[in-house]
Amino acid sequence: MIFNNPGKMKQLFVFLFVLAGINAHPAPAVYKISSPDGKIAVELSAGPDIRWSATYQNSEIISSVKAGLVSGDGRLSGENESVRRAQYGKIDDVLEPVVAHRHSRIEDKCNTLRISFRSGLALDFRVYNDGIAYRFETALKGELIVRDEISELKFPSGSFSYYPLEERFMSHNERKYIYSSLDTLTDIHLASLPVLFTTKGINILLTEADIQDYPGMWLRGMGSGGLRAVWPPCPETEELRGDRDVFVTGARDYIASTAGSRTFPWRAFVIAENDGRLIESELVYKLAAPLRLKDTGWIKPGKVAWDWWNANNIYGVDFRAGINTETYRYYIDFAAANGIEYIIIDDGWYPLGETVLKSVPGMDVPELCRYAAERNVGVILWVAWNLFWDEIDEAVALYEKWGVKGVTVDFMQRDDQKIVNFYHEAARKTAEHRLLINFHGSYKPDGMIRTWPNALTREGVMGLENNKWSSDITPSHELTIPFIRMVAGPMDFTPGAMINMGQSEFHPLFNRPSSQGTRAHQMALYVLYESPMQMLCDSPVNYMREQECTDFIVKIPVVWDDLLVLDAKITEYLLLARRSGNDWFAGAITDWTARDLELDLSFLPEGEYRMEIFCDGINADRHAQDYRHLTKTVRQGEKLKINLVSGGGWLAKISPIK
Repeated sequence: MIFNNPGKMKQLFVFLFVLAGINAHPAPAVYKISSPDGKIAVELSAGPDIRWSATYQNSEIISSVKAGLVSGDGRLSGENESVRRAQYGKIDDVLEPVVAHRHSRIEDKCNTLRISFRSGLALDFRVYNDGIAYRFETALKGELIVRDEISELKFPSGSFSYYPLEERFMSHNERKYIYSSLDTLTDIHLASLPVLFTTKGINILLTEADIQDYPGMWLRGMGSGGLRAVWPPCPETEELRGDRDVFVTGARDYIASTAGSRTFPWRAFVIAENDGRLIESELVYKLAAPLRLKDTGWIKPGKVAWDWWNANNIYGVDFRAGINTETYRYYIDFAAANGIEYIIIDDGWYPLGETVLKSVPGMDVPELCRYAAERNVGVILWVAWNLFWDEIDEAVALYEKWGVKGVTVDFMQRDDQKIVNFYHEAARKTAEHRLLINFHGSYKPDGMIRTWPNALTREGVMGLENNKWSSDITPSHELTIPFIRMVAGPMDFTPGAMINMGQSEFHPLFNRPSSQGTRAHQMALYVLYESPMQMLCDSPVNYMREQECTDFIVKIPVVWDDLLVLDAKITEYLLLARRSGNDWFAGAITDWTARDLELDLSFLPEGEYRMEIFCDGINADRHAQDYRHLTKTVRQGEKLKINLVSGGGWLAKISPIK
């Protein structure tokens, strides 16, 4: 267009300037922060909205993350915010856990960035050498209704995930991890956390920490490499189906009603170039809320003789095995004879659907607690969460009076705000009566063991119990969960099967279950898997028939001073070493592929060591229960060849020779 009239041209320029003034936003403020070693870098922009991206050694690994909070009135906090202040800082500390499920000393070292907005919203970032975390904080008066939280993820093209596909928010979070291209994940693909992503050869595990008075985070696909976070809404109406399943039948139009001044859960991204570094990460623990107990001396981790997996299959005795006092005296005698700290009395000891305050006929729990105490064994009681919650104040006082040492609380199957609050109240109330607690039917760990160390472990994993009705617990599955689920925290997988099967032989049996893989494979799980309340799942009779293996299993610690992953590839194999005092324990397993691994003993201090080994027997490829038990003398720096048959395993105790 050509203007011959200067006056008209001037009017047009004024009009365009006015439009620009109406539509333009101030340029976003951009902030950069990196990890202490400089490998991870985050760039954050705050302007029209809050977005961040991350690089690893200058290569983009997280392309775009949009973040914000939607309040009850529909306002998006994080949109068109005015920055009041940006503060850079660092944390350089050492944490010493009450219950050291991975390390007894944890270096807590990171760089921090806090952006405060004039609206009362703040955003905290931490960048560690092994990951990134961010959370919101609000400083508002009164109650805050959170309708939604915005967290949209975008990964570079060609990224993949190990995706725990869920059908709905009502879930035990016990899933297989499906290896999927992110481009194939759409809105119909719901996932619980944690989720592992791979991009450009880098592992990125997404989970969360310090969930309090707020629901848990889930993911839905968006296609084209994108995902968005979703949260279960706040329940309004519920329906009890059966004696323990409490379904949400009506929900409110928000995810949380909470205090206006508070911190929100950490969104945590564990970043590892090496598969094994995932297992070594303490990111979730470092982000958790600090200890809330003054007295922790009574908290005693240990192993537990478990009844339910083996269906109380006690045989060769002169009494009828089942839910009765005689059966559990037998468990107590077995535990006492083998130095096992606890037994558990599982489903059926109380009148289901009625009360958790009395035993069924034939069961005398106070007498069993007395009998166990005389033999230095503790009793754990299983309870369905809903009935326990209804009677919790009476129950915890009564259990303490009986001499019970802990509870396993089961079938929550949700992580909406109400159920998350139940976890914290249950942990607090049990601690007041010196009771341990183990959450089954649960969501993933979020660092609660730091805040409430009496909460020793939890399920939220597709564990060995599935062998009773499915073929899902393959060696490959057992080599997936330590790289994903266990990164978040202790994992009650419940190992210990003494009936072991090869790939072609296994079939599910509910009342006489077995495991897939060799005997040495099953035993090695006690070194590989972390749970400060570790189960022995099989029948006491089977353990006594296999006393040589049992003697070794019971001396494997359940808490540790140090951890080194020596060789690892997710879904295929794992070799690691853990230290307890001056002793080291090493363990290895493989998938259905036979392979050789090398154990390099360079991690040992100088000197001679006695190595006690359990490994696959010469015929373990034909008969999975075949194993060898041997000892040898080794020195620091030696390299040992480990032979693993299909589904095989290897484990050893390495003790200094005085």
